[in-house]
Amino acid sequence: MAETIKTDVLIIGAGPCGLFAVFELGLLDMKTHLVDILDKLGGQCAELYPEKPIYDIPGIPMVTGQGLTDALMEQIKPFNPTFHLNEMVEKIEKIGDPLFRVTTDAGQVFECKVVVISAGGGSFQPKRPPVPGIEEYEGKSVFYAVRKMEQFRDKKLLIVGGGDSALDWVLNLQPIAKSMTLLHRRDDFRAAPHSVDQMRELVSSRKMDLKIGQVTGLEGSNGQLTGAMVKGNDNNTFKVDCDTILPFFGLTMKLGPVANWGVKLENNLIPVNTENFETNIPGVFAIGDINTYPGKLKLILSGFHEAALMSQKASRYVFPEKRVVFQYTTSSSSLQKKLGVN
Repeated sequence: MAETIKTDVLIIGAGPCGLFAVFELGLLDMKTHLVDILDKLGGQCAELYPEKPIYDIPGIPMVTGQGLTDALMEQIKPFNPTFHLNEMVEKIEKIGDPLFRVTTDAGQVFECKVVVISAGGGSFQPKRPPVPGIEEYEGKSVFYAVRKMEQFRDKKLLIVGGGDSALDWVLNLQPIAKSMTLLHRRDDFRAAPHSVDQMRELVSSRKMDLKIGQVTGLEGSNGQLTGAMVKGNDNNTFKVDCDTILPFFGLTMKLGPVANWGVKLENNLIPVNTENFETNIPGVFAIGDINTYPGKLKLILSGFHEAALMSQKASRYVFPEKRVVFQYTTSSSSLQKKLGVN
């Protein structure tokens, strides 16, 4: 068990609204940690449409999902937030007034006075390949994410997929794996061309294998794989010798463990008030697409507004003796000093 991390505010979800919340909370001197199930920052913007243009961010006629994420990261640099990626919050417990203990699926424990749920439509969950009996091997020899590369040292790895995640992990894990095989349903990839070229160089130098086809069955016992049966495009079946499989079939949005956190739900969304976007639990807020209230619009700019009002109330929990004085960044020398511009 990792050592408990103490912070003022824990933000669940590192999409645009979660990132902007760091800024608003930081202006009021609150320290933040953020947890996200993805392996990158930016939430849906970065994962689903990193190169897709967004036209309704105030003052920015057009920006891509990744461009907005990069700009927000630059904006919150002065507040030095800490990110915990590839982790999913499993439990939120009230242990004080106000004080919460938050636990992730990686065993990390946080203690904080405020929790901000900025989880978009829920958590991104990996799509499970349609392979009979795969559940038996999950978490033992079938993994949908790489948390620690060292876990795969000297393994006979089979990576399945044709996108950036599959190719990135082929290139990162090939040097430490005992053997590496990449399997894709066709000899055409959706990954960065440079990554594809590197992979093909490894294949041509016989440092790894590339197979075309789809997994139809698994061999092994007690959760430990010994091989995968593959049906090729010529309908012939062959076996790939492997003891570990990493399938990258994309992600799907699910509510996930949010339903177990104790917050009230309404049609898989979290009802909040419109004064400060607090949930039914004092000290727990919800901003962005995960919340609902009369007139709610699922827009990034709405989430930014919600983050600003949430921060005003959050500061009362973190600094109960401190009077919150509203200030403008354009005229406040103390805010400008925090931002490093004065």
